[in-house]
Amino acid sequence: MSALSWHKCVQAGLQFASFLQQSGFEPGLRVFTRAELRDIYDHSFRNNSDEKRRPKFSSMIYCLKGSGKVEAKGGNITFKKSGARPARRPSTASSARGGGHSGGVGNLVAPSEFIPLDADRNTRRATLMKLLRTHKAWMLEDKHGISITAEPPFVRGNVKQQLLVTETKSVTITIRNQGTTCVQLRRCDRLRKMAGFSLTSDIDFQPNKPLFLPAGGEPCCMHATFCTETRGNHMLLLVFEFLFEGEEVPFHVARSITMETRSELSNALQPTKPYEPIKKRPPIYRNRFTVDGVKPDIDDQSDLKLVLKLESYPINKDLDLFFCNSKGEVSRSPPMAQEVKKWLEAPLTFLNYKKKFHHLLHLDELQMRSDIRVYDLEDQIMEPDLNNRKLLKLRVPGVAESRPSVLRGDKLVVSESARRSADDCVDFTGFVHGVHLEDISLGFSSSFLKLFVKNMKFDVIFTINRTPLKLQHRAVDQAVANPTFEHVLFPTGSYDMTIQDPSSQLVLYNRILSENPEQYRAVQNIVSGISRPAPYLIFGPPGTGKTVTLVESIRQVVKCIPGAHVLACAPSNSAADLICQLLIPEIGKNNIYRLNAYSRDWNSIPSAVKECSNWDSEQKRFCYPKKEDLMTYKVMVTTLITAGRLVSASFHEGHFSHIFVDEAGQAVEPECLVAVAGLLRPPSQVNQDGGQLVLAGDPKQLGPIIRSPLAIKHHLNRSLIERLMMENPLYQKSGGSFNHSFVTKLLNNYRSHPAILELPNALFYEGELQVCADELKRNNFCQWEHLPTKGFPVIFHSVIGQDTREENSPSFFNVAEVEEVVSYLTKILESSGKKGIAKVSPKDIGIIAPYRKQVQKIRKAITEVDKELKKLKDIRELKVGSVEEFQGQERTVIIISTVRSDMSFLSFDEKFGLGFLRNPKRFNVALTRAKALLVVIGNPITLSKDPNWESFINYCRSRGGFMGVDIREEDEDLDEMDGGVDAGASNGIKGGDVNVEAEWRREL
Repeated sequence: MSALSWHKCVQAGLQFASFLQQSGFEPGLRVFTRAELRDIYDHSFRNNSDEKRRPKFSSMIYCLKGSGKVEAKGGNITFKKSGARPARRPSTASSARGGGHSGGVGNLVAPSEFIPLDADRNTRRATLMKLLRTHKAWMLEDKHGISITAEPPFVRGNVKQQLLVTETKSVTITIRNQGTTCVQLRRCDRLRKMAGFSLTSDIDFQPNKPLFLPAGGEPCCMHATFCTETRGNHMLLLVFEFLFEGEEVPFHVARSITMETRSELSNALQPTKPYEPIKKRPPIYRNRFTVDGVKPDIDDQSDLKLVLKLESYPINKDLDLFFCNSKGEVSRSPPMAQEVKKWLEAPLTFLNYKKKFHHLLHLDELQMRSDIRVYDLEDQIMEPDLNNRKLLKLRVPGVAESRPSVLRGDKLVVSESARRSADDCVDFTGFVHGVHLEDISLGFSSSFLKLFVKNMKFDVIFTINRTPLKLQHRAVDQAVANPTFEHVLFPTGSYDMTIQDPSSQLVLYNRILSENPEQYRAVQNIVSGISRPAPYLIFGPPGTGKTVTLVESIRQVVKCIPGAHVLACAPSNSAADLICQLLIPEIGKNNIYRLNAYSRDWNSIPSAVKECSNWDSEQKRFCYPKKEDLMTYKVMVTTLITAGRLVSASFHEGHFSHIFVDEAGQAVEPECLVAVAGLLRPPSQVNQDGGQLVLAGDPKQLGPIIRSPLAIKHHLNRSLIERLMMENPLYQKSGGSFNHSFVTKLLNNYRSHPAILELPNALFYEGELQVCADELKRNNFCQWEHLPTKGFPVIFHSVIGQDTREENSPSFFNVAEVEEVVSYLTKILESSGKKGIAKVSPKDIGIIAPYRKQVQKIRKAITEVDKELKKLKDIRELKVGSVEEFQGQERTVIIISTVRSDMSFLSFDEKFGLGFLRNPKRFNVALTRAKALLVVIGNPITLSKDPNWESFINYCRSRGGFMGVDIREEDEDLDEMDGGVDAGASNGIKGGDVNVEAEWRREL
C-alpha cells in the first residue's frame, strides 16, 4: 500500500484533534505524553474511524509538526491554538536546519510524499522510485545541511566516467553535515542492481546502528568501484537515508554514477561533429525567370510510342493552403478544407474512390515537396564531367542511399549564390543524366554553360519526380471510368465461371509444391479462374514460399491456357528480377521479357535477367521496342510504375489475360492499379473471357512508404491486399478458415528454426505456421559454443548504450551496440566450420539496423576499423541495411541492432511512426529473416515499452536466451536516471528538433 500524502496526513491530524476536543481532552490546553497520545490515536480514533485509511501515528504527528499544528519536545506533544504560524516543512530544499547544497538545482518545491521511519522495504522502495520519476531534481538536491560530493565531482547529481573494457575505476563519495544539528545516516539503498559495481564505506552503518554525523564534524566516505567486460553504460543509483534526532520521518538524497565502457573501436566511431539540426526551409514563393536544361534522350529514340497522354494532375490551390499537422488537425480551415476533410473521413467506396485517392496522393506530394527541401544546398561548386563536357557534376553526399532520392531524368534547380537576393536572379533547370556514388551529372542549357566559370558558387533546390504520382492519378481515373472495376476493387463474389475445371489435376514443374496442399490449391484455383472478377490472394507469411507459388501459377497459366499472356509485376526491381529469374528455366528466354525503366542502373541487374532485358548494348542504354514486338512475349515482367509505360502505349485491355502482383503489400493501392487499370479487362456476366488479377503478399509485413501523417491517418499506407483482407468478407475467415475460392494462406515455413519462428507465429499468424525448414540447416547453430542455452538459437543481448547523432544528420547511432555487433560477427566467423558448425561466409550473414547512421557506422566498423574483419576479402558481401531492405530476403544468421536507448525520443517515434518501436510490421519482418541464428542487441528498458518487444525479451529470458546487463522490471521505472540526470544532454537533443529521415523511393 502506498504512503498517504502530506495533505491527507495533516487532515487526519486535524480530525484527531477534533476527536480529542469532542472527547473532553481539550487538546489546546494540556500536554500529552507521546505514549498516551499514541494509545488514544490507535485504539480510540484510528480503529473506530469510518475512514478506511488513516496514517500511522508517527506519520500524522510528523506532518502536524511540520505544518505548525503541534509542538514536540522530548517525549511530550502539545497542540497549538489555531492561527499559529506553520513551521517550514523539513522536506524543502533549503531547511532551517542548515543551508548549502552542491547539486546546483536551486530551491525546488518538495513533493507531498514522504517515507515514514517504520516503512517496510517495499513501501520505501516504491515511494523512492515514484519520487525519482516525479521529483528527480528535488531528490538530487542537498538538504538540511547535508552535502554529498564526489571525486570526480557530481554534475547535476551524476558522475559519468569513461573506461576501457576490463579497466577498473573508482569514485569516492563524501558525505558532510554542514548544518547545525546532528544527523543520523541510516542506510544507502542501491535502487539499480547492475553488475560490475562494488560499494564500500569507511564506517559501517545500518538502520539499527546508524552513523551519527555531528554538525561540522568529520565526513563519511564511501567508495564505488567498477569493472566489467560488458559494453555500454552502467549505472549505480544510490539513495541515502538521513534522520534528525527526535524525528520520526527520514529525508533522502539521491546520487548516480555512470560508467561508460569503451574500446579502440568505439573511439573510432564517435560523433565527427556535434549534432546541429537542419533548419526547416520555408516554402518557395518566387516568380523567377527559368531556363530549362537538356534532358537525357529518354523518349526521343523509343520505338514504344506514347499514345495515351499523361496529364499533369496539379494540386488544387485551395488544397495547397489546406493546413494540416501531424495529428491531421485542421486549423481555421476555409470551406475547401472542410470539404477535403469530409472526403478524407468518409469510408472508401467506388463512388468516392477517385476523389479520395486524388486528395490523398496530393497530400503526400505536398509532404514530399516539404521534406525534400532539407537537402537543398547553398554555395556549391560544380565541375565539368570528364566523360561528357556538355554535363556538369554536382557533389551530393547521400545520393547513393536515396537521401535525397535522385534518378536519371529528374531535375534540379540552381541559381547563382552571389545573386540570390537580386530581383533579376535567374533559375536554371538541370536534368539528371547520371547518378554516381557521391555526385550526379546534370544537363544545362547552352546559355548556362556559357555563364559557368570554375569555382562559381550556386544554390541548389531539389525537386520530386512527379511521374509516379501522375501515373497513380491516371490509374485511379481509369479504374473508376470502367464500371466493371467495381467488382475488382469491391468484390462481392465470383461469377462461377471457370477457365478450366478447378478439380483438374496439374503436373507442377516444382514437384515440392505438389506435396504442400495450400500451395497446390492456390495454383489450381488461379489456373481455373474461380475467383473472377474478384482478385485471387496468396497470403504468404515469412518463409512460406509465396513467390515460388506465384511463379508456379504463371508457369501453369502459360502451359494450360492457350493464348494466355501474363504481366508479372512487383513494387521493386529486385522483386521483379526474382520473378524473372525463377521463370526463365521453364518459360524460356524467348518467351519472357524484362522491361526496365530508363533510370535503372544496368550493373544492378542479375546476369540471368540481363539476357532478356530491354538493354541496347550498342547505345549503352535501355530501349523500348515496338508495341507489336512486345505483345509477342508470353510473359512480361516490370515494376508496377514501369507498367504504366504499357498503358501509355495503349496496350488494349484484354491483351494480358492474367496480371500477377508480387509483394503487393508494399504498394499503395493506386500504385498497384498502375499495372491493372487500362490493361486488365475484368470479366462480366456476359463476357466470360475477362482477365484474372492475382495479388501475393503479407499484410502483416511492412507496407508502402508514405510521408504525410494525414495521408497515413486516412489509410493511404494501406495496400489493396491489406484493405481486401481487413474489410472484405470474401477474404476473411469464416468458421476458422478462409474461403479457398478467393484466398489461400500458406502455412509451411521453409526458412526458420522453430525457436526463431515461435513468437512471430503466435503474435501475427495465430500459431498456424508449421516448421518445415531443412532440419540440418535450421539446427546449424544449436550447439554453438556462444549460445547461453544450447538448442535455443535466439539471443537477446542487453546493452545500455546511448543514442547519438552527429553533424546535421537526424539519424541515430549507438556505438555500444556497434561494438556488440562486431563482437558477435567475429565469434560467428571464427566458429565457421568448427566444432560442428557448418561453414558460414559473410554473404550468409545479415545485419539489420533501423537507422541509416547506424548502418553506416556498422559498415565502417567491419570494413575500415576492425583490424581482423577488414582483412576478409568477402566482407563487403555481408549486407548491412534497414528492415525495409531485408523484406523478402533471408540469411543463415541475422544480427539486429535496435539502436534506441533514450526514453526522451520514444514519444517522437510513436507520434510519427518512424521508429523501430511501435511498428508491429517492422518488428515482424526483422525477426523472421533468420534461418539458424537470431541475435538481437538492444536496451531492454527502452524496448519493453512496446508490447511486442517486451514479449520477445520475456521469451528470451524464459528460454535461456537472455545475455548482457539484466535489469529487472522493478528497475525499469528508473531508466530516466540512466546516463545521469542530464540524459541526452551530450547530444544537445531536444524533443522538438527530432526529425528522423523516412525512406524515399529508390527506383521506378
